[in-house]
Amino acid sequence: MNKQVDAAHYDWSKYVHKKRWLSIWHQLDEVLAHNPETVLELGPGPGVFKALAETFGVNIKTLDIDPELNPDYIGSVLAMPFEDESYSVVCAFQMLEHLPYESSLIAFSEMVRVARNNVVISLPDASPVYRLWFHVPRWGEFTYHIPYFWRSPQPHVFDGEHYWEINKKDYALSRILEDFSVIVGSKFSIEKTYRVQENPYHRFFVFSRQPRV
Repeated sequence: MNKQVDAAHYDWSKYVHKKRWLSIWHQLDEVLAHNPETVLELGPGPGVFKALAETFGVNIKTLDIDPELNPDYIGSVLAMPFEDESYSVVCAFQMLEHLPYESSLIAFSEMVRVARNNVVISLPDASPVYRLWFHVPRWGEFTYHIPYFWRSPQPHVFDGEHYWEINKKDYALSRILEDFSVIVGSKFSIEKTYRVQENPYHRFFVFSRQPRV
């Protein structure tokens, strides 16, 4: 594996925009919901998630192939240097799409192997939507995503970073879910998948370990 971008790619003004901040909120919310003893993050980028998680008392370590990002461990997600069930939660946010699809499945299987309780990931969902938001006094806020029903999935063109994206041609959500299900087998079940209301380009998946027999 070779790195795709330099550390400068994660510059504040270019990378950590407002929509990404909203996704980071969901990252932290999903991980904290499981009260993990330990967390492993793959592909930490600028380290924002780790810094926030540590603020809330999370024992978190990071893994990346790029030493310039100062990960706790330098290594490949395709063969992680950890024992089975080493971390309570293993997470990767907007990372797996940076690998060819078949390689991303290998990385996901490694996440499942290393996770003791939960796997949390987010991936780009390219299906365009209209986002409707409105506020009703005393009832709160409501957001709806209305897909472009008339538009066929578009082929994905490698842009130097993303090898694939959900709902591009040949990468329907149903296929992704099926492939993930084959990998997790009877060990984990998918707890939920959803698109971030404020940033629908980011889709989350949360997997939880099945009760041990």
